Amino acid sequence: MRASLSPNGAFSRRDFMRGATAAVALRLLNGARPAAAQGDSRVDSPVATKAIPHSGEPIPVIGLGTANDFQSRPQGADRDRLKQVIDGLLAQGCKLIDTASSYGEAESVLGDLLSDQDRARVFLATKIEDGSRKGGLAEFRHSLERLRYRQADLLQLHNVQNPHQDLAPFREWKAQGLCRYVGVTTTFKGDYDAAEAVIRREKPDFFQVDYSLADRTAEKRLLPAARDAGAAVLTALPYGRSSVFAAVRGKSVPEWARDFDATTWPQFFLKFLLGHEAVTAVIPGTTNPVHLADNVSAGRGRFPDAKQRQAMIDFFAAL
Repeated sequence: MRASLSPNGAFSRRDFMRGATAAVALRLLNGARPAAAQGDSRVDSPVATKAIPHSGEPIPVIGLGTANDFQSRPQGADRDRLKQVIDGLLAQGCKLIDTASSYGEAESVLGDLLSDQDRARVFLATKIEDGSRKGGLAEFRHSLERLRYRQADLLQLHNVQNPHQDLAPFREWKAQGLCRYVGVTTTFKGDYDAAEAVIRREKPDFFQVDYSLADRTAEKRLLPAARDAGAAVLTALPYGRSSVFAAVRGKSVPEWARDFDATTWPQFFLKFLLGHEAVTAVIPGTTNPVHLADNVSAGRGRFPDAKQRQAMIDFFAAL
């Protein structure tokens, strides 16, 4: 993910949650869902998992992105807050954390915040910018040093631009035990053709792309390409830089969304993505424990089917 949830001047999720108290945050970190979401027997159900196609390994469908306040070294209460976010993610059965060498100090911050016990439970994904054998390996080893990891779960080539990009070096590092999976990402529409070519030819284990109810461009060719290649899909910017929250400001979640267990807007927006057959997990970025708990709650219960997803598209388009 390229940016924090709240762009300058835009209505953000923070505005939705401004009234949350410390007591609510504590309840949510202990596994409870927001009061608005407590309408069925799935409140205490586990977060759903989906299989990584190339291995069959199950992974919880809700993860955490770190392209936000993780980028600078926090102190005091700020550090405690980030630690609460990580603890809350793991306590609720999730484990995917996505970062990048280009995210400021995020890798070092994670290296500091993750205890040995945490590391055993985390599925750690990072990204490098250099796709060459020599330069890429140097960048990757630096990432591992900052993360204090000997092996990443997922190594991704960030923002692939060359349609002829060879992932052979990445597979060599995988064979050497430096990572368990390899993947590519794209966050620029001008690079979508190149990304599609690489996905179809190289068939990476993972593919990460911007995808939200406000930006469905990836549905046209990239998600089908990933499905055909057997690549697990991670969706970055699932809230469209908070544009989805701006669109529904002052509105209530439609009653029919209860048919797929969505009673809050974060659940509505994340479940829309998870209802797509190609999407494996969503990775919303947050540094707020309350937001984290609501994100996690979207991974419980039912996801919308094709007909329900179309109703969500129509609803959002009419706003």
